[in-house]
Amino acid sequence: MAGSDTPMALDGLVVLDLSRILAGPTATQLLGDLGATVVKVENPKTGGDDTRSWGPNYAEGKDGTPTDLSAYFMAANRNKLSISVDLTTEAGQQTVRHLAARADVVIENYKPGGLEKYGLDHATLRAAHPGLLYCSISGFGQTGPNRDQPGYDLMAQGYGGIMSLTGAPDGPPMKVGVGIADVMCGMYATIGILAALRHRDATGEGQHIDLSLVDAQMAWLINEGTNFLTSGKLPERRGNAHPNIVPYDAFACADGHILLAVGNDAQFARFCDAFNLTGLAESADFNTNLARIENRVDLTGRIATVLKDISCADVLIRCHAVKVPAGPIHTVAQALQSDQAQARGTVVAMETPDTAKGAVELLGNPLKFSRTPVQYRRPPPRFGQDTNTVFEMFDITPKMD
Repeated sequence: MAGSDTPMALDGLVVLDLSRILAGPTATQLLGDLGATVVKVENPKTGGDDTRSWGPNYAEGKDGTPTDLSAYFMAANRNKLSISVDLTTEAGQQTVRHLAARADVVIENYKPGGLEKYGLDHATLRAAHPGLLYCSISGFGQTGPNRDQPGYDLMAQGYGGIMSLTGAPDGPPMKVGVGIADVMCGMYATIGILAALRHRDATGEGQHIDLSLVDAQMAWLINEGTNFLTSGKLPERRGNAHPNIVPYDAFACADGHILLAVGNDAQFARFCDAFNLTGLAESADFNTNLARIENRVDLTGRIATVLKDISCADVLIRCHAVKVPAGPIHTVAQALQSDQAQARGTVVAMETPDTAKGAVELLGNPLKFSRTPVQYRRPPPRFGQDTNTVFEMFDITPKMD
């Protein structure tokens, strides 16, 4: 872990975080990891961010009872200061306006127009602070016929098409196993904020970033979205198979499953040699990727027949020996406890003195900088724990309504 005197890429940047759940907090955690001071505003009427109560897994307090640090909340809220502010009150609104005056970035995920009644919308704040960057995240965006519909990850995955591509060919549409629409929206938000900062630093001009879960999800349909736009044909659910590469799938072995990803004709020929699939690489039905796509079912069946009697370890040894991409299918425990994960700092421990274990383990940031490394400065905060500290930092005098 880098020392506190190590420079960070976003040192000095102040982010006012009015978001909750996952998309916005993902973006602000990334900014915090890179050095920004992130002030997370939480609602005292609800006990803070909704995900604080999204169990069943919580960090336990010293008395053995669950704290408000749910695993879900901790996944996206380190490197932040938590303050308790009620936006429905004049005092709370004044506090947020004061913070906005000192902030470089405001990020919020209220329903479109939801902050106008408090005078905390983009137009109002930027009129007072022309250099302010204001990022709004919503389910469908600030415009369009669905702008007022609520946005949740599941709804975005359904509306945006990814569920129609996910799952077994003969099964129902399936969501991705984590809130990927939220997470990717947070990634796009981070990129947009950094780009807007570049513009602001060059011109002094702030701007509004309008980002929706559904827009972001459709953007990462990637090749399948473009496949449809190019051909007019609807993509099919193929389980673990690839629409444009064969064989590229999960295969059953004698004691489990492995992944096989043959990316070109030379790899396919080496794979056939390694498993005594005589003549397949030379056959007109399989000697090119296009031919293999056209004869997908036949080829996949032949490979499955050969691999089902061989152990996973043996299959991987043979593939790696001839430089054919293949790999294991890990459980979460196997992935996070692997030697690769340990070497790369995939899991980080952060001290939390008021919890039973005195620390929590979190997923680390994957970015590796040579000059401005990520730092884990603050563990996920308890609700409102930094209210007084932030008021002192930003010269705020608490007012009573």
